[in-house]
Amino acid sequence: MGQRKLQSNERGFSLIELLVVLAILGLLTAIVGPKVIGKLGGAKRDAAEIQIADLGAALDLYYLDVGNYPSKEQGLGALTVEPDGASGWNGPYLKKSKLPKDPWGNEYQYDFPGKNGAYDIVSFAADGVLGGSDDGADIASWE
Repeated sequence: MGQRKLQSNERGFSLIELLVVLAILGLLTAIVGPKVIGKLGGAKRDAAEIQIADLGAALDLYYLDVGNYPSKEQGLGALTVEPDGASGWNGPYLKKSKLPKDPWGNEYQYDFPGKNGAYDIVSFAADGVLGGSDDGADIASWE
């Protein structure tokens, strides 16, 4: 069997045609890309709100068993490992054996007694510091 030769009416794409296709793809990426990235930030905020709600539910179960919430010193770790002096502890209260980090990889901040409720749980969000706006705005258990 031999190789097929190109006939005069068969041809590949020209450089101009390839450049036009690349320009169209670049334009689509420039238009759609920021919208997709914006949705990703919103999804992380939603995930943090869900995790905070789950931690709150676990703290309430802890309260029912022990009779009080973990101290600030014991922290959220009391949900996975029995702290000293916690009679009635029936944990772990989370499905996983270690505490989750927020979607940005930071530890959740726990305060007891809370300033806005029985306890406060806060994620410092994308910027990792207290306060902020937009993607850096804190996500809290009382909101």
